Amino acid sequence: MTTELITPELVRLDADLGSDKHAVIRALAETLGAAGRAADVEQLIADAEAREATSATGLRGGIAIPHCRTSGVSTPTLGFARLAPRVDFGAKDGDADLVFLIAAPAGGDATHLELLTKLARALVKSEFTDGLRAATSAEEVVALVSGVLEPAAPAAPATATSGRRSLVAVTACPTGIAHTYMAAEALQAAAAKAGVDIVVETQGSAGSTPIPAEIIAAADAVVFAVDVGVRDRHRFAGKPLVSGGVKKAVDDADAMIAEALRAIDDPTAQRVEGGSGDASGIPAASAGESWGGRTRRILMTGVSYMIPFVAAGGLLIALAFLFGGYEIALGSTFGDASVNTAQHIVLNSSLFNLPNPDDYVMANGAALAHGGLLTYLGALFLVLGGAAFGFLVPALAGYIAFAIADRPGIAPGFVMGAIAGTTQSGFLGGIIGGVLAGFVALWIGRLQVPTWARGLMPVLVIPLGATLVSGFVMLAVLGQPLSKLMGQLNDGLNSMSGGSAIVLGAVLGLMMAFDMGGPLNKTAYVFATTGLTAAATATDAPQLKIMAAVMLAGMVPPIALGLATFIRPQLFSVAERENGKAAIPLGISFITEGAIPFAAADPLRVIPSIMAGSAVTGALSELFGVSLRAPHGGIFVLFAVDGIAGFFIALAAGVAVAAALVIILKSTAASRQPVAAAA
Repeated sequence: MTTELITPELVRLDADLGSDKHAVIRALAETLGAAGRAADVEQLIADAEAREATSATGLRGGIAIPHCRTSGVSTPTLGFARLAPRVDFGAKDGDADLVFLIAAPAGGDATHLELLTKLARALVKSEFTDGLRAATSAEEVVALVSGVLEPAAPAAPATATSGRRSLVAVTACPTGIAHTYMAAEALQAAAAKAGVDIVVETQGSAGSTPIPAEIIAAADAVVFAVDVGVRDRHRFAGKPLVSGGVKKAVDDADAMIAEALRAIDDPTAQRVEGGSGDASGIPAASAGESWGGRTRRILMTGVSYMIPFVAAGGLLIALAFLFGGYEIALGSTFGDASVNTAQHIVLNSSLFNLPNPDDYVMANGAALAHGGLLTYLGALFLVLGGAAFGFLVPALAGYIAFAIADRPGIAPGFVMGAIAGTTQSGFLGGIIGGVLAGFVALWIGRLQVPTWARGLMPVLVIPLGATLVSGFVMLAVLGQPLSKLMGQLNDGLNSMSGGSAIVLGAVLGLMMAFDMGGPLNKTAYVFATTGLTAAATATDAPQLKIMAAVMLAGMVPPIALGLATFIRPQLFSVAERENGKAAIPLGISFITEGAIPFAAADPLRVIPSIMAGSAVTGALSELFGVSLRAPHGGIFVLFAVDGIAGFFIALAAGVAVAAALVIILKSTAASRQPVAAAA
């Protein structure tokens, strides 16, 4: 089993794989492909680069572990290179000469993931890395790796040694493949050096075995080495807390252990919120997290959970118009009764009892334009899409509250989202209601209650109390002002025409290109999609034009940069030229993140160029009156576009501006690093 992870064909010794980490990642991915271990090399590279863009994978001691979950491989695979010369992977102490590319399949089985965790743990041990540097053949490297991956006997549950201080810890990183387990190994080694007992819970891809409650109760302090939220954090309530990212634990575990020992004797040390044994499920902000960072995390959590409802609902409504025509969204008269056309068709027809479109009489000469089957399918898609859209604001509010108060905040948050619909305060009401519900739930969860009542807190007291308090505030205090504010916003959008609409399109374009999937990009996208929920069934509305401007502007950066690599390849590195091949299909699919590798390598020239191009596209989209009824999909949702000619003119103009600017800026740069010759 272990030799399947790495073979001599996957090892490169004393190899020059390029001048930067992108070239090394590509070379190792191609090595996997040549050995038949990667079915889609480009997908593997894209996923590894995307992971690299979130945080550097260079570690102390000349090690780098680029890694990802990817559909490009079907079985977990390791590629290894001992580099000559070394390459910068972002470690603080210098360049790396030992590089493992760790590729795990998107749905990898637990057995293989456990083996990958053993490798990660071995990388923090000097005897293992010294052996890799001394190896004289690929076979020797394979033997070393296989040696650390051999199955070990199950370890007995850890217990504290009498008279010694004891710690518990949790490690977790976004992908849960490497850093999670390296941080655990580093903390265990540092604790042993300090003469301290420690039990570590790794919340990673290979699964998680919770630390027994009795060990947590006996521990003197807790260490969180995490880049994501800690699952079931309430278990550690009341313990002195030291927290930081997983890289901090890998790079300087000794300092974290020393800090934890000092916290034990410090009565003012930060503690995990809640009383000892509290079961409220209430989390705390990470140590050192600024209010700005916390606000961003809270809002982005709500947005990330909301977007699937937007995508599903928007695309279903777009399909409804494709099959049933726009008339399917209009009201009509059936017999002597006024009906919601789509709902009446769905509830009174079926595939075996198709509706007669002529039975539905509409005003102003409108009529259902298609036959019974297409009309029925259009009605079905419209009802499904409308149901999905109905959850948009409740999901936004519910998961904003969840980000503040964990699971006890979900129910009151969803209710406040529904109240936003009742008061017609829209997404503003959803955001404010979610924040209100979350902080009320957090406050109630921190109240000191008798031991017998703690079990009732998360399932009864917090949801009930938070819903009552935040609901009263939303209905009695904020409902009417927020409703009027949303009405004024909608009136303002409806009145936009000419220059004001063009300026709005340009501003949205700038936001979409500035951080390519970051907070500003998501703010513009959410502004467009929440407007789409109210206007997707309209025949013409400014919100539909805003949606078109946002999607077109988001398509520009990757397409323009990919085009630039074909027009002037000598201005780009080998890795960038390869990224350019993937950037264009990503762009036409409206995946703005395809531009991130270019911006990371040369932000001062790339970001202004793509912002200018996206601003031009957003402005032209508004000028031409392009509208869109789907929230995603790029050119694959042209059936949902009104004004296809304007769509392509605006897109082409922005791409041309961005590509031309990036070529000019790179060409006139006073100095450039030498570009490696193409292979």
